[in-house]
Amino acid sequence: MSVHGVDVAYRQHGPDDGVPLILLNHLSAVLGNWDPRVVDGLAARRRVITHDNRGVGASGGSTPDTIEAMARDTVLFITALGYDRVDLLGLSMGGFVAQVVAAQEPDLVRKMILAGTGPAGGPGIKVTSLTIKDTLKAVATRRNSKQFLFFTATESGRRAAHAFLDRLKERTDERDKAISLSSFRAQSKAIHRWGVQAPADLSRTHQPTWWPTARATGWSRAPTPSTWWPDCPGVNSSPSTPDAGHGGIFQHHDRFVPRALAFLEP
Repeated sequence: MSVHGVDVAYRQHGPDDGVPLILLNHLSAVLGNWDPRVVDGLAARRRVITHDNRGVGASGGSTPDTIEAMARDTVLFITALGYDRVDLLGLSMGGFVAQVVAAQEPDLVRKMILAGTGPAGGPGIKVTSLTIKDTLKAVATRRNSKQFLFFTATESGRRAAHAFLDRLKERTDERDKAISLSSFRAQSKAIHRWGVQAPADLSRTHQPTWWPTARATGWSRAPTPSTWWPDCPGVNSSPSTPDAGHGGIFQHHDRFVPRALAFLEP
């Protein structure tokens, strides 16, 4: 699909009716990096739409180096699809983008799920340094970096990582190419800017928001939402999930999907 002259690769799953759920991806991710169990589970009852960010995977154009520009791209994409009301599920960097979209286009966003993410200027956002560290570790051990980025180093975490990586191989057709180094650098710069800028005022964001939580070093690498979003009555978090890493929604997809569907009910 062409969005203001830029080709955007996307996929739609599930029924045609109801408010669509737009999935916003993490750093370096392409369409094929979404866990099939999460996408298919959500699509059993909801219209689910995934896409490649500008300059990433099968999408054209150049990759933005600010979260705000990514948010503008997201709004243009949603508008091009013909929707005027959507729900958002943002994972890590995608959660940053979701927050900006909700703040700048409040009438567009009905509900949000923010997983493994945090606010602009919030404490604990060290995604860039953690990504570099885990990527180097993966190269040194000849393993997939996602094993270190998204899962704990426990025995159950390692099992979950292997299962997740196997699931990503299930789709054999129309697979995206990996993100380019230049696009990865642009996204990393955007994340760094997000983490060091002045703390965001989230008190004006009033969309009902669900924050899947794990232990302090898990799904969110920052404090719980109540510490920085105290004035939003719609914000809530689920009970802690033990031994869950940054990719907790993948590791515990069997718990996450039904809770997400229940939260997204009209």
